[in-house]
Amino acid sequence: MDPGTLITLTTILVSGVGILLGCILPAVVEGRAVLKALEGMTRQPEVAGDLRTTLIVAMALLESTAIYVLLVILILIFANPILDRFFPGG
Repeated sequence: MDPGTLITLTTILVSGVGILLGCILPAVVEGRAVLKALEGMTRQPEVAGDLRTTLIVAMALLESTAIYVLLVILILIFANPILDRFFPGG
């Protein structure tokens, strides 16, 4: 098998696993964060506003992880630096 084809196939497989983990894990953590925030709001309703603000900031940070994973995988699929390094000119 051609080395360029092997690198491309490996990149596609790794990208699939990366998307799978990069989307599932942040979603699970976000769900747990929402669960804990709602539990805190039911125990102490007077701090619900502070918890909501903290939750929104935390969820934005967690979601940025999934966005970074997507960005890296798009770079690997469409502008693979490994192929450019070992096979210059395409």
